[in-house]
Amino acid sequence: MATLLRSGEVVLVGGGPGDPELITVAGLHALQQADVILHDRLGPVSCLDELGQNPELINVGKVPRGPHTPQERINELLIAHARNGRKVVRLKGGDSFVFGRGGEEWVACAEAGIPVRVIPGLTSSVAVPALAGVPLTHRSLVQGFTVVSGHVPPDDARSTVNWSALAHTNTTLVLLMAVKYLPQITTRLLESGLAPRTPAMIVSEGSLPSQSALFSTLGEVAEEASKEGITPPAIVVIGEVASLELGA
Repeated sequence: MATLLRSGEVVLVGGGPGDPELITVAGLHALQQADVILHDRLGPVSCLDELGQNPELINVGKVPRGPHTPQERINELLIAHARNGRKVVRLKGGDSFVFGRGGEEWVACAEAGIPVRVIPGLTSSVAVPALAGVPLTHRSLVQGFTVVSGHVPPDDARSTVNWSALAHTNTTLVLLMAVKYLPQITTRLLESGLAPRTPAMIVSEGSLPSQSALFSTLGEVAEEASKEGITPPAIVVIGEVASLELGA
């Protein structure tokens, strides 16, 4: 059943990892009905080129260490357009509630009296490793996975991740936004007891034609990533499953 957008509401749409074919049917329907779409630089932005009714498109993407739209301004835009009786879609890459600040936008709209709905998306933390042939769980190897952000280094006061504890979880570790501080992160995991030969891999540009994967070990992956010039967006996977390379 198609999702029907109502005037004066905000719909948070998770668009998946980037390939336009990986957005959900409900998410695509929402884009087709929108009066205005606030979108990031990542995710299935090519879908916007095919919208027949020509909604207003507002780019609020954030470039790492570059131009960005403050979150407070994004909240203001969502509220203002909804108050004008428009059907507003906030399109994000992945899933809105997995490092997508969807919760912050929901709270801001709710406090302003704006109705909000969520259309979940395929989170890149699961989809991108799968597209590279790496299952995050595998019956004979691991019984769970842990997803964390690496956007600040382990010793930074802003970090709330217990990296030392992660080394002992016996789960697959999935690191988002971790390329810049990968040397510090891998050093902390090694110091905390995770073996240097633990398989590790990095997937760049996941789900896009330019997707590439680097297979390595915990002890060497940071140096190899630097030599290869890997830049975001990229996802790091650490654990025995990274040795499977099912897509190789």
